This record gives sequence, C-alpha cells and structure tokens, in this order.
Amino acid sequence: MTRTATSFDANAAETVLRSARRRCEPGLRDAIAELPEPLGRMATYHFGWRDRSGNPTGAGWGKGLRAALSFAAATACGADPVVAVPAAVAVELIHNFTLVHDDVMDADRIRRGRATVWSVWGMPDAICLGDALHAAAVRVLVETLPASVAADSVARVESAAAQLCQGQSEDCSFETRSMVSVDEYLAMAEGKTAALLGCACALGAACAGADAATVTALDTFGRELGIAFQITDDLLGIWGDPGVTGKPAGNDVIRRKRTFPVVAALESNDPAAAELAALYRSGTPITPTRAAHAADLIVTAGGKQRAQRYADQKIDAALAVLADRADVDDLIVLAHLVTHRRR
Repeated sequence: MTRTATSFDANAAETVLRSARRRCEPGLRDAIAELPEPLGRMATYHFGWRDRSGNPTGAGWGKGLRAALSFAAATACGADPVVAVPAAVAVELIHNFTLVHDDVMDADRIRRGRATVWSVWGMPDAICLGDALHAAAVRVLVETLPASVAADSVARVESAAAQLCQGQSEDCSFETRSMVSVDEYLAMAEGKTAALLGCACALGAACAGADAATVTALDTFGRELGIAFQITDDLLGIWGDPGVTGKPAGNDVIRRKRTFPVVAALESNDPAAAELAALYRSGTPITPTRAAHAADLIVTAGGKQRAQRYADQKIDAALAVLADRADVDDLIVLAHLVTHRRR
C-alpha cells in the first residue's frame, strides 16, 4: 500500500466514525450515568460532555475508532450494525480506562486540548475512575448481551485488558533501558494497542453471530491494524501538529520515549544514530529545540521512513485478511484511516 490520496477517502472515514459515535454515545452515557459520584462527574468531564464544574460543553469524546471497528465487523458478517452496540460501548469504556491511567503514568496534563483528569482531581481519583470505567465495560456486556455471547465476550475483553496492561508495563520499562530492539517494540505494541483493536473487531463479529473462524479472522485484522495504529501514533508523537494532536511538539522525544521511529533509528549504522543515542543517554533535559534536532537525527538515520513503511505493511496484512469477504467497505475505510490520521 502506498500513501496516496486515491487509497484514502477522508470524507468516507469521517462518515463511518460519525455514524459510530452516534450509535455508541447513548450507551456510553447510560453506562456512565450508573457510576457513583464523584466518578460520574469525572467521567463526563473526561468524555468532554461537561466541564470541571459540571456544566455541559460541546467537546467531543474522541474518534470512536474502536466502536467503529465493532460496528464495521458486524456489518462484514451480514448483520445490522446496531447488534454491536454493547461491544462498541464496552471497548470504548476499556479504551478510556487506559487513557485515564496512561495520563497518570506519563504525567500528561493535556488530552484532547483539555486538562487531564488527574491534573484536575488528583492521581488517586483518576486511578479510581479508570478502574470504574473498566468495571462498567464488563457490566455492559453482561447486562445487554445474550448469555450465549456474554461470557465469551467478557473473557475476550478481560484477556485484551490483561495484554494491554502488560504492553503498557513494557512500554514504561523501555524508558529506563539503554537498548530496545524493534522486535521487542513490536511485541509491546501487540499488547498495548493491537489487542484491544482485535477485540473490538472480534466482539462485533460475535454479536453478529459469526462462526469461530470468522471471529478469529477479524480479531487478526484488528491486531494487524493495531500495530499500524501504534506506529502512526509514534510518528504523530514526534512530528504531529500540536494544534491537531493537543500535545506539545516532540513530546515523546522530550520524554525520551523509545517509540518505533527512535528504536529503528538507533538500530541503524548511520552516524546520526550515535548522536541520537548520546542525546537519549544524557542527563540533560531535552528542550523543544533539542527535540527538534533529535527528530532530524531520526529522519537522517532512517527511523521515520522505516516506521512509515512498516505501518503500511501492517495495513496491507490487515486488508489481506478481508480477501473474498463481502460488506467490508467500512473496515477498508477504517484501515486506510489509521495511517492517514493527523491525531
């Protein structure tokens, strides 16, 4: 796959995402309304529905990609996408549980252009909110899905959550290690990001009554997509537009994160890799100016180009899973969206 305008239709992608958010939001609001206070108030703030004082706002709650994957997977299995509402709500709750906790672990004060939950209410409350969102996801599946589907769906969600936590733990450990290989990075991304995208697709298929082989195939599609998503996230973490991403320019480099472009650059034999390694080992804080220079070193050492190529290869691998399947237009649109998004 090449990054060309003909392979990506931004309008089609936004239509799919908008439709997913419209279908998913009522269920999300219902699930959050069940949370006790002050967790409910913090949750409505995190999702952008209210400000810190509880006043309604017009802010959005995110892209809704995981919900869209659940709906698109159900459609690919010949069902009305509405059958996947419980799956969509559950995976978005799990995703947002991870975001709240990620902000605590990374000490990030801004998400989606707003102060993060922990920076408003403190770390203990933010951790409690993340746990509550996780619990809410399980409750949605148990209370709204047929018993024949619910048990397996809960098992899938909890397996994905465990893999996600393992991946996040590995990602944190990378920041204190002198060397990380590309293979180690990819294993981390498989858990941190790919597991939940695979789960979103598998749950959508299960809600549609698909057979085990189809559920497994769509889980594979989502996992391949998830690795591409994480690598694209890494690219945005260095070269993304702060006005679009809502985070400072070069934020990942400033924090010395071992993201795919950095790891790939450090594996090269280019002289720029040695300079980049010295910068990462240095105890001197990385200023925005030094981060910009580091970004140039990553490009010179081939890290950015290698990241883009690998993300494209994973999209190709995901699309190959859909060969000879009908009604996969929305899945294809979402696959192309992953490597063309700006936030």
